[in-house]
This record gives sequence, C-alpha cells and structure tokens, in this order.
Amino acid sequence: MNLPNINLLTSPAWKDYELVDSGNGSKLERYGTYLLKRPEPEAIWKPSKPEKVWNQLHAEFLPTAEKNGGHWIEHRPMEERWKMQYKNLTFWVQKSASRHLGVFPEQAVQWDWIQQQASIPNVRLNVLNLFGYTGIASLAAAKAGAFVSHLDASRKVNQWGQENQALSGISDQSIRWLVDDAFKFVKREIRRNSKYDGIILDPPKFGRGPKGEVWEFYKILPDLLDSCRQILSDKPIFVLITAYAIKASSLTLYYGLEEMMRKHKGTTSVGEVVLSEKTGKNAISMAIYGRWTSIS
Repeated sequence: MNLPNINLLTSPAWKDYELVDSGNGSKLERYGTYLLKRPEPEAIWKPSKPEKVWNQLHAEFLPTAEKNGGHWIEHRPMEERWKMQYKNLTFWVQKSASRHLGVFPEQAVQWDWIQQQASIPNVRLNVLNLFGYTGIASLAAAKAGAFVSHLDASRKVNQWGQENQALSGISDQSIRWLVDDAFKFVKREIRRNSKYDGIILDPPKFGRGPKGEVWEFYKILPDLLDSCRQILSDKPIFVLITAYAIKASSLTLYYGLEEMMRKHKGTTSVGEVVLSEKTGKNAISMAIYGRWTSIS
C-alpha cells in the first residue's frame, strides 16, 4: 500500500511572532509588539500561562454565530497597521473585518522552502501563485530570483501585497499582480500555451471570484490540479498546495499531487503546518499541505 509519511512542520525562526499560549478554545499570540487573542477551537486544553499574562492583551477577536462573523475589541492602544519582518521579508499587518491579520505565521516554513526551490544559480523560474492573499509567498519566490504571477480575487488584498512588495525592496518587474478567478485564469493560460516552473496554491474551502464565480474545494480542485498540470514547463521545479479549514487529510493532497505529477520525476511530501507554543508544551495544527519537488 502506497502510504506516505505525515510530517509536522513548524516555523522556529520567527522573531516578530510567537504563539505565547493557548487553551480554552483560544490562542494568545504576539504580532510584533502587540498581544492578540483569537479563537482556536482545537485548543481544548487548559492554558499554561497564568491569567495575568492573558490580561496583558492589546486586542481580541470575538466571534459571532454567523460563519466568519465577529469583531475586534481593543483593550490597549494600537496602531492601525504595523510592520513585521521574517528574515528578508517585510510586510504590513493589521486587524481586518475577519479574525485574520494579513499574515499566516505558520506558513513561514513554506516561504523558506519556496526560496530554496527558486534559488537555482543562473536560472530565473517562472512561478504562479494562485489564491495569493497578501503575497508573502510571492515575495519569498521573488526574493530568490523568480518572476511571479500573483493572482487573487480581491483587488484590496492585491494592493496590500504590492505595499508589502515595496516594503521588502522587491523590484516592480519581479511580480505581476492579477485580479481574477483562479480556475478561469488557468484555463486561459492553457490556451495561451503559458508555462510555469513552479506553482503555489492556497485554495479556500469556499469562496467567490471577482465576478461572483463560486469556488468549492472538492468540486473544483481535481479539475484545477489537472489544468495546472497542463501549464507546467517540461522540467518543473516545484508545486506547493496548502488547504485550510476543510474536512480532508493530507492524504487527499498526496494522492492528488501524485496523479498531477505522474509524468515528472520528483518527490511528494505531505503533512500539517503547525504553530508551536514558545514553551514547547502544545502545538496547534493550522492546515494541511502537499509539496512536490524535482530537486533531490
């Protein structure tokens, strides 16, 4: 039976972020100089830190019964937005209408991996980042020398990403920013005979394109992977998939990637990206991922 190893990946190199504590359905995190409390259903254990530590928070997100509903409450003064840095990447962070802040800290381990894949001497990779959000994965690829086509359905987050690009000192000629529906764009790229050496995908469980196109993970992902296969170069370097908030295991991504890349020589690995408390006592699984690489 073809069963892969399941890996748990952490991001220990952070200086501007830490998971301070977790428990009772919440996580306490430091983003720069600010302590923030957000809901975390997986944190079913009791917090390790005393209540006085939790009481030092600057803001917390209070969810409502509606899906993705809720609002932020500030307990101590905060800037509207502030800068954070991870190694050679700098970006803006801010409270949004949702619980998200413009960066997923657990993804830092993937940014490192992307830079490793794209750092091929005297070769400039052509990379496609679908569902790219505020663009930090795109920045990572561009910093390593790749040319990146970054696509998201939201014009607002693309603008945010361009501001991150400027903060990180990355040339305007390194990233093209596209507002489009991912599936329709890839279909057009097939007709244009476009080719990419690396593809990054972070598909949502459910979403809508810029013109109201409906995205549902299980219905569209198989066709999207097959379409992405058709725009890979003859000697692709990497494919990375991350999936949040879905009822799937990393096996789903493993077998999907194995089928997608069956004609190419490379290695597939899968697992979960996790946040680990500073104390090392507990860790929280944030998403599943799948990686394929031709680099041994």
